[in-house]
Amino acid sequence: MNTQICDSGHCFGAQLAATPRGARQARQLAVEKIAEWGLPTEGPALIVAELAANAVSHGRVPGRDFRFVLTLADGVLRIEVADTRGDRIPRIRDAEGSAEGGRGLVLVEALADRWGVRRGPVPCKVVWAEVFLATGSRGSVLRRAQTHKDPKNRGKEPTHPAKPGPRRSVG
Repeated sequence: MNTQICDSGHCFGAQLAATPRGARQARQLAVEKIAEWGLPTEGPALIVAELAANAVSHGRVPGRDFRFVLTLADGVLRIEVADTRGDRIPRIRDAEGSAEGGRGLVLVEALADRWGVRRGPVPCKVVWAEVFLATGSRGSVLRRAQTHKDPKNRGKEPTHPAKPGPRRSVG
């Protein structure tokens, strides 16, 4: 499968092979585009990495690809990852203490302001996450954390707003 990329202004997407290499490519492409938009990359890169890894691990159908899309509009970065296993809806689960997996959606929930699952078109599903870039959101916490890494800000403690409760939806 050849990588297919769509890039138009504040919308970027790619169709990639449903392999570990494809998941790594999704993260790399997302980091490049998000940086080009002038946004901090760390949190969104982790979200893309987790959703792409889930698509490859749990949503893979042999011979089918997965797709990811980044959209920047109205102060919101939206990340979508689609795979061809609409019959497998992801959910947060309690991972065993020594388990190697099972924590990806916990990270997504911690880093995103909202996330959810949209079914269809058959046989697909889209898992999405949104990072609000306005002050007081988890996205702004990511920006402050990035700013705090700057040497001129060392020694200054960032203020963190209370995180709003989880907002998930399936529909």
